[in-house]
Amino acid sequence: MVHNSIHAEHIGSFIRPAKLLDAVRAHKAGKLDDASLTQITNDSIREIVAFQESLGLPSVTDGEFRRRSWSAGFIDAVQGFELRDGKLGFRSESKVIGVAASPYAKSPLKRKSRIVADDFRFLKSVVRNGIPKVTIASPDVMHFFLGPAAFEKEIYKDREAYFAALTALYREEVTDLAEEGCTYLQLDDTALPCNCDSHVRADVAARGENPDELNERYARLINESISNKPASMTIAIHLCRGNLKGAWMAEGGYDPIADALFNRVNADIYCLEYDSPRAGGFSPLRFVPKGKTVILGLLSSKTPQLESEDELKRRIHEAARYIPIEQLGISPQCGFSSVGGGGQVVTQDDTRRKLELVMSVAKDVWGHA
Repeated sequence: MVHNSIHAEHIGSFIRPAKLLDAVRAHKAGKLDDASLTQITNDSIREIVAFQESLGLPSVTDGEFRRRSWSAGFIDAVQGFELRDGKLGFRSESKVIGVAASPYAKSPLKRKSRIVADDFRFLKSVVRNGIPKVTIASPDVMHFFLGPAAFEKEIYKDREAYFAALTALYREEVTDLAEEGCTYLQLDDTALPCNCDSHVRADVAARGENPDELNERYARLINESISNKPASMTIAIHLCRGNLKGAWMAEGGYDPIADALFNRVNADIYCLEYDSPRAGGFSPLRFVPKGKTVILGLLSSKTPQLESEDELKRRIHEAARYIPIEQLGISPQCGFSSVGGGGQVVTQDDTRRKLELVMSVAKDVWGHA
């Protein structure tokens, strides 16, 4: 299994190169045809794959270069989704940036195309060293931010009917990924970690839902969505409180979700945001059972400032008070470009320095990445 040996990770997305952004804009304006956009995208992916391989990273992604944003790959590939504003928005240390739009089922959900399986097929064809890893939004993300407003009642009579439709989509995709030879699938989850925020939990209660019940139901939803995966496919789940060019959506330690997350979600690897006090302390890791790996997201992709190697090692050993150190690893807390476009807070050079530090710390602490 992949997860038995990994101690250094990255979360998935990378800064889109200027040539790719220019190509996407030209294509949208009708000035570049489909074939030319595909060629430029493929070339950009080959380059980011080579970048990851040059660092010796154990897993390799396509940078999420085919998506508008981390979750858009899923939403764009599924017929029936529209967007509406929820209550939760992004904020930084100094300002509120705005309310986040979330998907809801306006009509019956059906895959228009394979969601990530075609992306994985190309990635696998160009990876020479490392494990090709594909990322996809976790199914609970499609419900949490709108709750009862996440589906039209005339389309799905209740939450269970909606969840059954979501489950079917994911199971179809997992089947396709397995047939393509995928052995490493990462679910990106902003729902469960936002359900750690006391203000958010109050909003959930105000709309008539129980935040603790949601934790348990989401664990089952995730498990149902991946229940047809082959034994050879490792599942990682990445938890993040939002990452929009340095901004976030929520704060609060993992305590409210820890038991359900670690003991009921059928994941092998947990990639946890831990780069700031907003994520709380390490004590919730006491719930992690043997046989599961926790990747500590100790480096921030929200700032170009490079972390201290000694401080990173100190925090790893602090976490090891609650979980055996062999079950731990290190990574950035999120991808380097969850959304595309300009205004990114880190550069490709910053990215290299951060990931070189991840590799260096992993080799010092565990003897290998």
